[in-house]
Amino acid sequence: MSFTVTYYCPHCETLVELERDEYLADKAVTPYPLEEWEYATPDDAYEDADGVELVCGESGAPSVTFRPKGWIPGRGNDTSDDRGDGGGDGNDDGQIGCGRAFYLSYVKYAGGEELDPRRPPEFVDIGGDGPTRPRGPAEPGGPGDFRR
Repeated sequence: MSFTVTYYCPHCETLVELERDEYLADKAVTPYPLEEWEYATPDDAYEDADGVELVCGESGAPSVTFRPKGWIPGRGNDTSDDRGDGGGDGNDDGQIGCGRAFYLSYVKYAGGEELDPRRPPEFVDIGGDGPTRPRGPAEPGGPGDFRR
């Protein structure tokens, strides 16, 4: 069974409605792709991917609908918001969306554990069991003691 889910573009807050299967769990909507996630376009089989790459305001897929910022269901305001600024997304030409890519990522599992897209910090041990100061030439002995 599928249903329609609504997201915001993280760049301009345009609304996007995506019809997708109900078993998919959303992880995040980001302006950048998550590392090691595979993305499909709305024209592809995006249910089989790790997420969907959307371009704000641009899609010919029947499962995607874009709505201007400030759109409220049932009010019939498909092309502008109540402020009358020609689209609600900063465009005066009536076009919906900013044209920038953003990414819907699904929850991803490996070995029965949910994967966290954030990389764990890498700690570096500087010095360890080595010398406590840099190795180098000995210090000069004082005034007049120039080593060549």
